[in-house]
Amino acid sequence: MKQKAAINPSANWQERSIATDFEGNIVAKIAQEWALITAGTSEDYNTMTASWALMGYLWQKEVAVCFVRPQRHTRTYADKSDFFTITYFDKSDKTRVHKVCGNQSGRDIDKAELAKITPITFGGGIIGFEEAKETIVCKKIYFDDFDPKHFLDGAIGELYEGDYHRFYIGEIVKYYKNSSK
Repeated sequence: MKQKAAINPSANWQERSIATDFEGNIVAKIAQEWALITAGTSEDYNTMTASWALMGYLWQKEVAVCFVRPQRHTRTYADKSDFFTITYFDKSDKTRVHKVCGNQSGRDIDKAELAKITPITFGGGIIGFEEAKETIVCKKIYFDDFDPKHFLDGAIGELYEGDYHRFYIGEIVKYYKNSSK
């Protein structure tokens, strides 16, 4: 289903440095706050809830890694897009946003409209959401699929039913914070 068209962000959005301005414990943020992974263009995109991600330094670049199962509609967009975003919301918005974006498919509904979030574009068709508190813009530089032959801990395989994640490593090229949050 076609998603709501993106608009320009408000003046509250400011570009910052991920290395010096990112606040909080990244492990706790990923595990407890979750995020939206979004890929596509301002005219055609999809977003999904993610509770698995990584951030760090690799290949002399600041990077973020996101994971997408094959059945997720966002996977099609992540495969064909050069960029993806990782977006965090305030706790007051988390339940509403993730209830829609984590449980329903963009094939069937307009997630932004149902979740009551406004898509914005940070230029080049890169999508974020006006109600979010921060957005990390990543340029895709590598992807691969998990291979169960390489799971050294048997419990990992129990998390799957043959639908192994594809992971995308993205160079963090922009980091935006919403000063109203």
